[in-house]
Amino acid sequence: MSSADTREGEIAAPLATASELFDDVSFLLARANALSLAAGNAALAAHGLRVRSYSVLALVASATRPSQREIAEYLRLDPSQVVALVDELQKRGLVVREPDPSDRRANVVVATPQGKALHEKASASARAAEQNLHDDLTAEDRGQLTELLRRLAFPRTDERDA
Repeated sequence: MSSADTREGEIAAPLATASELFDDVSFLLARANALSLAAGNAALAAHGLRVRSYSVLALVASATRPSQREIAEYLRLDPSQVVALVDELQKRGLVVREPDPSDRRANVVVATPQGKALHEKASASARAAEQNLHDDLTAEDRGQLTELLRRLAFPRTDERDA
């Protein structure tokens, strides 16, 4: 099989299985993440977004009205990265910063109607890219993978500390 015949992210079988990395969960998560980011960025490019800016837009398109600090914590980004992402989205008229009613020193970020409309379109593209990337998985596999990743990404320390 020539490199032109391989799917995105696919490598020659001997190399893929010969390394101890083939069984390393952290490596596999990192590689799957890299493939997912590449597919997501490609799908979102048509909307002028990348995965990170889309993630911010998705969070603020909900009714939660998160602060920039909350966005940074949720996405595990440095606050300065979130400031730059929000600045970019605000320049495009997709989000606005508003004073946080519970803490006037802080801002919440809110999607504009234009931002909500773009989020809806971009969300469909992101879901299609994800479906294509995970095409080898059954619906049951995807559900199980989602649950396992959710447990890793958002551990419930209250149950483990007891």
